Parts: sequence; C-alpha cells; structure tokens
Amino acid sequence: MKSNIQDSKQNYTQTMGKRLLFIMALFLFGFSIQAQDKKAKDLLDQVTAKVKSYNNITIDFKYSLNNAKENINQDSKGNVTMKGNQYVLNFMGVTKIFDGQKTYTIVPEDEEITISTVNEKDDNAITPSKMLTFFNSGYKYSMDILQNVKGRKIQYIKLVPVSAKDQRKEVLLGIDVQTKHIYNLIEVGKKGTKTTLTVNSFKTNQPLSKNQFTFAGSKYPNYYINKLD
Repeated sequence: MKSNIQDSKQNYTQTMGKRLLFIMALFLFGFSIQAQDKKAKDLLDQVTAKVKSYNNITIDFKYSLNNAKENINQDSKGNVTMKGNQYVLNFMGVTKIFDGQKTYTIVPEDEEITISTVNEKDDNAITPSKMLTFFNSGYKYSMDILQNVKGRKIQYIKLVPVSAKDQRKEVLLGIDVQTKHIYNLIEVGKKGTKTTLTVNSFKTNQPLSKNQFTFAGSKYPNYYINKLD
C-alpha cells in the first residue's frame, strides 16, 4: 500500500511533468490558435522553428514553490530528456519513463513501480500532444515585460486562462531573445501561490542509448510492481 509521502511525491512529480510537457509542447508542436497578439505569436513561432529540428532535448531545471501568506518557500531540482512523444523525468527521487504508450513511475525509496497505460482522453494524461490541445483551448496570450537577467534579455509572454474555474491567475513564459529558448515558466495562483520552473541547462541532440525510453524490469528484481490496468 502506498504511503501518503509516496502519493505526495507522485502527485508532485505528475504536476511537474505536466509543466515540463507543457513547455515541450510549445517547442515541438508549434501554435495553431488564432493570433491574439501578433508580436507574441511571431516570437513563439521563432521558438518553435528553432527547436523543431532538434532530435532530442535534455533539460536540467529548478522548481520553486512560494506563498508568502502561507510562509511556504520550497526549491527542488530535476532533469528531463525528451524525444518526440517519449520522455524520462527525474524529480524528487522519483523517475518517470514514458515509452509512447505506458508510463512507468519508479520510486526507489519504497522499492515500488507503478505501470499505467496512457489514455489521450484522460485529462491527467501527460503527453506533449495532450498539453498542446489544452493550451490551444485554454489560454489567451499577449506580450509582457522584457527583463535583463544576468546579461540575458528575457521576453515574457503572458498567458491568461480562459476558464473562471482555473485556479491560476496567469502564466508567464520567459523566452531568451537571443537563443529563442524557454528560460522559465511562472504560474501565479489566485490564492497567492507562485510556482517557477527555471531552465538551468538546455542541451540538444545528445547521444542517447537506444533503450533510453525503455523500461527494464530486470533492473528492479525486488521491487513491487503495481499495474493499474
């Protein structure tokens, strides 16, 4: 039986995965929604065009959760490697592997592996294409401020959720003007919570193992396997 700590970790990792896949959806699939702000649309198109030629992308990131009112200030680090619709995410001691069909959540601390088949119709499904669909129907966007961050010019684009039920007030997507790469993603909640994902390292076309996105059960002989379907 999963512990509350493990459930918290897996939920946190799933949320993290959604944000990362949201970014990668912007990278890999482009934008098909009608332009609401031509300058913002042009910049996003440049980002898409720049990255579409990459065979794979590896990101080291920092994830921060802050709420001054609740006195919450948490930082975590992780990394993700993506190729097409496959990925390997390492975050908070948990590894998630998605081979294009199934997700394998590996928790060494509890020696447990959860295996589930991804259903595109599931709102919680973490895939680039699913995140793209949500983005296309869920936001309005426009140009925001231009900041100088350690000598780098970061242009922000503001995304405002259309649904009044969305707990986020706005999302700010920071883009490095020179490289046309995503620098960070900031979500501002209606109740004062701010989460920030900052890209510390962005590598492309790395030499990957042919089994990079393949789950090998033989590596975990003593683990409990929890198959959800």
